[in-house]
Amino acid sequence: MNAAKTSEKSDMDLMNDQQAKREADRAQANRDELTQRISQAIRHDRTIEAHKGLHFNRTSSPSECIHSISVPAFCVIAQGSKEVLLGSDRYQYDPMHYLLATVELPIVSQILEASQEKPYLSLRLDLDPTLVSSVMVEAGHPSSRSRADVKAIDVSPLDANLLDAVVRLVRLLDSPAEAHVLAPLIKREIIYRLLMGEQGNRLSQIAVLGGYTHHIAVAVERLRKDFKEPIKIESIARELGMSVSGFHHHFKSVTAMSPLQFQKQLRLQEARRLMLGENLDATSAAYRVGYDDASHFNREYKRLFGTPPMRDVERLREAVRKTASQYDLLKMP
Repeated sequence: MNAAKTSEKSDMDLMNDQQAKREADRAQANRDELTQRISQAIRHDRTIEAHKGLHFNRTSSPSECIHSISVPAFCVIAQGSKEVLLGSDRYQYDPMHYLLATVELPIVSQILEASQEKPYLSLRLDLDPTLVSSVMVEAGHPSSRSRADVKAIDVSPLDANLLDAVVRLVRLLDSPAEAHVLAPLIKREIIYRLLMGEQGNRLSQIAVLGGYTHHIAVAVERLRKDFKEPIKIESIARELGMSVSGFHHHFKSVTAMSPLQFQKQLRLQEARRLMLGENLDATSAAYRVGYDDASHFNREYKRLFGTPPMRDVERLREAVRKTASQYDLLKMP
């Protein structure tokens, strides 16, 4: 009897091992296909919108820290690795993991692994809150009504079924007629699988604006809109029906930074854009984004970006010129 049970258990273990191997082989085949398709779609270093809301990125060398504003999106790496900083929190991901971002926030990102032979290849699928809510209703997914805060960014393992849906979405780029019908369905599938995964609570709570996350989303939008104006914490907290200390606590829980730090990063990133895009000097840019003291602006700018304003801008322009020259060389016969 014991021998029979042992044999039955051994057979079950063997079947489980075989199933696990098939899943691993399928996932690796999908990762290889995703790498190949993105590489074919984007042959030079740049970012493109391959389909509405679907962006590809290719980079052939590790990058410096890049300051930007996140958007609600599902991000997958086909080749290479990347690190994202939100306040003091660090998130690193690679082809085995995905990143989910659910609120527009100032972030710092850096590509860690990339080379000419094996460039960094990634995709970003923008998430429409209305679509997320629609999938939640259709799936009967319970919305979280807890008062807990949900961090706006996190990284999770990329399971085989979610990766399979991503690859099928990318395949449709070769069939525009089919994409018109099937792409919306596969996007819904991706959202469904995200909702059913370990980050489902994060995605659903942002979508239905549950708990304190809704209040913080409102505050983030207001700060983004009025970033040039002096921040009035007491006024914002009162409008949201929160105490000042409670507002500070929940804002930092979601965004990993204080309201003042959040506003400061918005101001400094906009000043950098003005100096680069509109050729403003540092003093003019400082006043445009709400600074009354140019020396204070210079100190805070250097603290965030590592160098004084004009030196930083000149370095960025030189990097752009080098990239353009390299791209011209690639185009030469």
